[in-house]
Amino acid sequence: MTATRYADLYMAKLTTAEKAVAGVPDGATVSLGMAIGQPPALLAALAARLRSNDLKRIRLYYKIAMEPLAKSLLAEDVIEKVDAHSFFIGGPDHEIIKRQVKTGKKLLSFVPVNFSQIPRLFEEIIELDTFVVTVSPMDGGGFFSLGTNNDFASTAARRCKRLIVEVNRNMPRVFGQSQVHVSEVAAIVENHVPLIEAGVAEPSPEGRAIGALVAPMVPNGATIQLGIGKIPSGVAMALEKHSDLGIHTELFSPAMADLVQKGVITGARKTLHPGKHVFTVAFGTTDSYAFMNDNSAFESYASSYVNDIRVIAQHDDFISVNTAIEIDLYGQVNAEFIGEHEYSGSGGQFDFVKGASLAKRGKSIIAIQSTARKGTVSSIVPKVAMVTDLRMDVEWVVTEHGAVNLRGKSTKERALALIGIADPSFRDELMSAARKVTLI
Repeated sequence: MTATRYADLYMAKLTTAEKAVAGVPDGATVSLGMAIGQPPALLAALAARLRSNDLKRIRLYYKIAMEPLAKSLLAEDVIEKVDAHSFFIGGPDHEIIKRQVKTGKKLLSFVPVNFSQIPRLFEEIIELDTFVVTVSPMDGGGFFSLGTNNDFASTAARRCKRLIVEVNRNMPRVFGQSQVHVSEVAAIVENHVPLIEAGVAEPSPEGRAIGALVAPMVPNGATIQLGIGKIPSGVAMALEKHSDLGIHTELFSPAMADLVQKGVITGARKTLHPGKHVFTVAFGTTDSYAFMNDNSAFESYASSYVNDIRVIAQHDDFISVNTAIEIDLYGQVNAEFIGEHEYSGSGGQFDFVKGASLAKRGKSIIAIQSTARKGTVSSIVPKVAMVTDLRMDVEWVVTEHGAVNLRGKSTKERALALIGIADPSFRDELMSAARKVTLI
């Protein structure tokens, strides 16, 4: 098929958002691209159908709700017609949970799953009727790129009965396995709005201190995985004098883009995909999206590959840096629960904690500020509310007060080591709690 034929096929499928979603049936199971990949025009059109009772109910699966989803299918006047299922609780979800608690009416369900396993859900468990997602403009071969979002999108796009894409010229074209062909698409809409910007997180003083402790643990030539936020930004800043670092990460962030542009990250010594910056989802800025666009060094793959423990473990000198909500004196990490409610989700944290620990000369690092709520609560606690990372898998733990390796330590040694890097104002309290259960 020639480029002209692809262009003809594109024009035949090009329509309005309202017409594109008109065929979604009542009770359909619907999913959408996560985060930056959420298509605002298509979501608004679906919400309009629900508001008018033209569409009476849908079952929805999503991860990391952003403004386009919050203002459409999760809006207060729409969500009661949506059987909402979230793989990761974010800002808009917190407000929904507050309403649930206040009214006693269930509006949102959380699906516990590691990021590596979400594509498998769409392959084996979830029978998906419709998938909607933002894509880059079509190339001469008839391919769109999923750009910032491969995650589960590349799998869901091919497992659904109806794939609808929202073309946005601001979505970067990314290589790897990020392509969807025009022949696979049921309908196309165009909506060239600015992409959501996650922004650059300025490192906190604690983040800088933690970064200074983590940096010496990262050898030149290592392959790294970092999250996003004040602590990961502090770690990234502390790595600026390193050389030939590589990326194999769940999340590509502006801090990583900065290290690539400064020549710190080259990927030259990576075990897999040398010279390539491998990720499954990107949060960024207008500048970082532009830097990714048509840059052959960037490759995205499904989370079933990027977050696969077996793939991660193949990288020599793999360094994984994740943060958490709290860690207990046994070494158990909670990265998802606050009080009685889900606050975030497991995401891909366990995938990288386990994968890094199995890599040759690999290190798994939990980097956590020693206190929360403006210093009023210790992040090192006697016992966590929910376990995200098992104590058998947790290795390095770093706070602004020090770094300890729990691997091979007894429960007594772990407790004493963690108390030693807790905020000084909470150490006596933690010692008392440890003695009460004869941990020390």
